[in-house]
Amino acid sequence: MTEYFKRYRAFVAAALEKEDTDLLELLKIHKTKITFFQHERFIHLIVMCLFAVAAVGTILVIAVTEKLTLIPLAVLLLVLLVPYIKHYYFLENQTQELYKDYDRIVEKISSFDKIN
Repeated sequence: MTEYFKRYRAFVAAALEKEDTDLLELLKIHKTKITFFQHERFIHLIVMCLFAVAAVGTILVIAVTEKLTLIPLAVLLLVLLVPYIKHYYFLENQTQELYKDYDRIVEKISSFDKIN
């Protein structure tokens, strides 16, 4: 997903540089892509939260019941939580950048309409 995101953002940047780009078509495609990326971000938020709840729950069970056999599970959940947080952080920031790209497309359409 990370590479796909980067390739798509590079495509949008290149399309905005070209003079012959169909901006209305680009805007339509971009709206669809934003929807896809928002869905991806939402799914990763859910997974990340579930891992966080599972990690905290496991730690609470260890603290209350003193079952030390659950420590490896807690460590595993915490270790897996770190990449989920990192990936969600990336998705969140890149989705914000898509909004800025959207604004640039709309701005270019508006300035083009004013010229013609």
